Amino acid sequence: MSENQNLLAEQRRALILDEVRRRGGVRVNELTRRLGVSDMTVRRDLDALARQGVVEKVHGGAVPVAEASTHEPGFEAKSGLELTAKEDIARAAAELVAPGSAIALSGGTTTYALAHQLLDVPDLTVVTNSVRVADVFHTAQRTSGQRQGAATVVLTGGVRTPSDSLVGPVADQAIGALHFDVLFLGVHGISIEAGLSTPNLAEAETNRRLVQSARRVVVVADHTKWGTVGLSSFAALDQIDTLVTDAGMPAAARVEIAEHLRRLVVAGEPGDGTDI
Repeated sequence: MSENQNLLAEQRRALILDEVRRRGGVRVNELTRRLGVSDMTVRRDLDALARQGVVEKVHGGAVPVAEASTHEPGFEAKSGLELTAKEDIARAAAELVAPGSAIALSGGTTTYALAHQLLDVPDLTVVTNSVRVADVFHTAQRTSGQRQGAATVVLTGGVRTPSDSLVGPVADQAIGALHFDVLFLGVHGISIEAGLSTPNLAEAETNRRLVQSARRVVVVADHTKWGTVGLSSFAALDQIDTLVTDAGMPAAARVEIAEHLRRLVVAGEPGDGTDI
């Protein structure tokens, strides 16, 4: 494929990042052959990934950035990663939302994508500690006017994190007094041993409150989050009702997930859902 017109830049970069993480490094000449693009295109992709802080360029290629368990990328850095996967996950997760329900959306770029998919679901009450998520609903209301059935949005107070979530005692107290039907939870990492984790200690406590206040917990996480462990765990896998992920989740990981979770939804695959 000449300059691979069948792959968008974001898709190409997602493939490159997967290769870097899976193999521990890639070479430019290998990527040009695999992707069917020029050296210059690959180098531009590597430059973009390096600016996002997810790879480190080395002579002739790139290697993964060794992240400490306390490293917390900002919202902008994360928003450019796995875009197609996040959109697929958001559409699948939106199918789990019933009109008129009370839901909670945690902070994160995947829940941000989900918020856009929920704008036409009538009569929702949305509790969120995400400035970005709240802004999705508020912007829609400013643009289209106060229409019948528009969501009622409750934004918790708190201290703002690099990922634009509100955390800390104020957020915890607000969340602890509420009860919602479904929590849609974005995560930094998910693993068998550590469960759900985040590099931010205050965010971990706020997420615990969200989990405790929900009748059902749905984790929305792309396949790159599997096996990642942050500094602080805030929920065990048996506290999750459903994991919504993308088709990039490896088969071996799906087997492990099936042993620990009630339901797995793989966005973009036939049937989209598997009860486990």
